[in-house]
Amino acid sequence: MTDFEIIQGLIDRDNAITQEFFFERCRPLFYSIIQKVFSYEVNYDEFVNELYFYLMAQDAKRLKQFEGRSTLFLWLKVTATRFFIKKHRRMIENTSHEPLSNGEEDELLSVPAPEEDRTAAIDVENLLNAMPNQRYADVLRQLLLMEVPADKLAAQMDITVDNLYNIKRRAMMQLMQVAVRDIHYYGKR
Repeated sequence: MTDFEIIQGLIDRDNAITQEFFFERCRPLFYSIIQKVFSYEVNYDEFVNELYFYLMAQDAKRLKQFEGRSTLFLWLKVTATRFFIKKHRRMIENTSHEPLSNGEEDELLSVPAPEEDRTAAIDVENLLNAMPNQRYADVLRQLLLMEVPADKLAAQMDITVDNLYNIKRRAMMQLMQVAVRDIHYYGKR
């Protein structure tokens, strides 16, 4: 089955595809993410349920964002890691003991207050500055933060767009490593 067939099966809520994909094929990937993001034991089924609801929210909006520029597993690794880092961070910062969400996960994650915007921008910049390869950091800064079109950035760098996406993929992996180290460092303090 191709990546796009799997995505379509998930969007169509095909139970066989969903079960096989999340509970068989992705099991090693998800255990790896759990180990990297969480410093405590996480129930695998709960992890998958959280991720599934996140991916299927708003008529499977996130699944429909998969464009095939990377493998489905790499895309899912980045998407899941980002989601759980945000969620884990909110759990650590939630000292009020109020529920983390009202079922509207998108609103919780995508509508920060102005103060949170500034804090998030500082956090992102600190993570980018901590990356060993500053060329990678610059690519992420321009593509994701400044929203420079890929073709324009590739031309500026005198490389192909395909090569730019390879650099972006490696940069995202490096950024995730830096972020996970950062989480573990502050989690132990």
